Amino acid sequence: MRFSLLISVLRSLGPVVIGISLGFTLSLLSVSWSEDACSPDSKEGEAVSLGKDGLLKGARKPNSISAVNDVTSEEDFQPRIVPYKQIQPSAPKKVFRAKYISTELGMRERLFVGVMTSKNTINTLGVAVNRTISHHLDAVIFFTGSRSRKIPHGMFVVSHGDERLIWNMFQTIKYIFDHYINEYDWFYFVQDDAYTEADRIKALVEHLSMDRELYMGRPEEFIGGAMEGRYCYGGFGYLLSRSLLLRLQPFLENCRNDILSARPDEWLGRCIIDYTSINCVGEYEGLHYHHYELAKNSDPSKEQSEEFKKALTVHPVSDPEQMYRLHRFFTEIELQKTYDEIAKLQAEIKNVSVVAFEGNRSAQWPVGINPPFEPKSRFEVLKWEYFTEEEIYSCIDGSPKCELRGIDRMDVADVIDTAIGELNKKYMPIIHLKKQQLINGYRRFDPIRGMEYTLDLQLEAVNQKGHSRSITKRVHLVRPLSQIEIIPMPYVTEATRVHIIIPLTLQDRSYVDHFLEVFASNAFETSENAILTFLFIYDPVEAQQVSQNDIFASVKSQITVYERKYPAVKIPWISVKTETPSQIKFMDIISKKHPVDTLFFLAEVNTNINSEFLNRCRMNAINNWQVFFPIHFQEYNPDVAYHNQPHPDTLDLVKDAGLFDRRSFDETCFYNSDYMTTRSRMVADVQENEEILENMDIYEMFVKYSGLHVFRAIEPALRQQYLYEVCNPRLSEDIYHRCVQSNLESIGSRSQLAMLLFEQEHGNST
Repeated sequence: MRFSLLISVLRSLGPVVIGISLGFTLSLLSVSWSEDACSPDSKEGEAVSLGKDGLLKGARKPNSISAVNDVTSEEDFQPRIVPYKQIQPSAPKKVFRAKYISTELGMRERLFVGVMTSKNTINTLGVAVNRTISHHLDAVIFFTGSRSRKIPHGMFVVSHGDERLIWNMFQTIKYIFDHYINEYDWFYFVQDDAYTEADRIKALVEHLSMDRELYMGRPEEFIGGAMEGRYCYGGFGYLLSRSLLLRLQPFLENCRNDILSARPDEWLGRCIIDYTSINCVGEYEGLHYHHYELAKNSDPSKEQSEEFKKALTVHPVSDPEQMYRLHRFFTEIELQKTYDEIAKLQAEIKNVSVVAFEGNRSAQWPVGINPPFEPKSRFEVLKWEYFTEEEIYSCIDGSPKCELRGIDRMDVADVIDTAIGELNKKYMPIIHLKKQQLINGYRRFDPIRGMEYTLDLQLEAVNQKGHSRSITKRVHLVRPLSQIEIIPMPYVTEATRVHIIIPLTLQDRSYVDHFLEVFASNAFETSENAILTFLFIYDPVEAQQVSQNDIFASVKSQITVYERKYPAVKIPWISVKTETPSQIKFMDIISKKHPVDTLFFLAEVNTNINSEFLNRCRMNAINNWQVFFPIHFQEYNPDVAYHNQPHPDTLDLVKDAGLFDRRSFDETCFYNSDYMTTRSRMVADVQENEEILENMDIYEMFVKYSGLHVFRAIEPALRQQYLYEVCNPRLSEDIYHRCVQSNLESIGSRSQLAMLLFEQEHGNST
């Protein structure tokens, strides 16, 4: 009984005991025992190192990695600080980047044109070639053997210094290798007695692969027929690929030494054939080099052959007049092709618009022109101007009606003539229309599409039988904006020193203190590259009393104070005596005291000048090109703008604080050289009428005599305090009227003046 009970217990515990025993056994088997050499300070006979906790240090834990210093006691570990040493960065490798992305990507221009000329024809045929092709092509260079001191304006001429024809051709090809071989894909050479249709030669190379070794022109047999192959006749020009020239380059010197010829085009042809085995071709892959030989004294307008109309080049041209007639003929052909293409595209747009979602309404009129501007609010609605053939009812000076004159009168006349012409195109020969009068005319400028016109015309309609009657027709016209063109401007820099001229009279003394305070913070403290000069204006009486009672003594003392405060600053002044102050007379004196490359800024004492404006003065005044007349922001009279309110210390650029004074031309930026040149052109008129110096300002002088661009623009960085200006009645009527209007408009806005009148009337009534 007991035995069976014991067996049952062992049977249940047996697997557990066996498992535990097996686990201990496997654990002991997995432990590795090591006998390391004892350290010098260990006890004799110690085979195993004991740790602080009594564990065997010689035993390695299962699945652990043994270390070199495992036998070292933890108590022997001594921490140490490793000092941080900053790694000096090595100098970065300088990476060369090309100036232009096209250079880095290996992109080249398409066509180079070289014109072979001579000292006898460069000023006649050479100039004619330049005027007819240079504005169509990117690079046109003239090659000649003679060296001349006088080179025609606007031409790039390379002189080789030798009149020998073969030598000139050799030097021309060598010049191409030295300067342009890596910049162009195709090289076109032509004589100056040939007319080239530039757009067609450009279209030809656009369809040619740049990696082809091609020698293209009018093929010609060699003289005598002794040599096989054909060369390109130079009179009609010839086209060489860059690949062909690169292949020819190593043998150019051999050609010069070994090949004898009397003609440069034949010499080059023999060189190409001998060393590249490439012959001249007149057709390649369906593309033809069309040319036409012009008969002596022939009239281009009478040539009707298809070969002439398709020609790339026409040769020979006897004189510049014939060159210009050829250019006109081919230009008219290309222009007519353009008109035909436009008409074709317009017809296609109309046909496609029929199947559009909105039908024909989806096609804007005129076809191909941007749709009209759509205002988002009533403030964006474009204003129409009403006009007749004699008057316009929208005047610059605010008058309700003024005479239609100048460019406006020419514009209206041109629009009416165009309208009559278009109507006759539509109705002739059934009806012929003649203008009787313009009943109503409207125009507005749309910034998206151009100038729009609506005309109500009274016309006389004459039918084929000669019967006529008067009808009224309304027409709509658009003068679209032309293609935007980038006009190159001379290089200017913001590092130019500006000489600021401030004229002062007796009435201006009270504003000097504020002007110097503002200018010192904006210029003196920031070391602005500008020099301030005061011009003291005395009348004869004040000039006689200057030793006893100098009216500008306080101003001069203020200048001394600022010069002591800013030792690096010098503020010069100039004293003048005159009965009638005049800008031109003052500048005559100042101009003589400065170099010709001086940049002047003529301003008023109530003007606040800062660095932002001075930089724009430097950028917009361009020597021998442009003068700058900024439109300053004129502050209103503070007693009107802030009636019964405290005056603010600083004013924002808002409509209640002031306005841009378009009637003031007192501030201007210009170079001394431009002033001196313009002033010299007035000499003859001044001798006839000396008063012209007194009744004309600098603005009128530059407009009338300079021939420069007069740039006038709103300048938000240039502000003026309110100052009632004393208008000089000796000035011209227009200048005096502008001065009076400027004074009136700078008092306050219409709403502010209306409120003052309302308060005044309300006070009087009570």
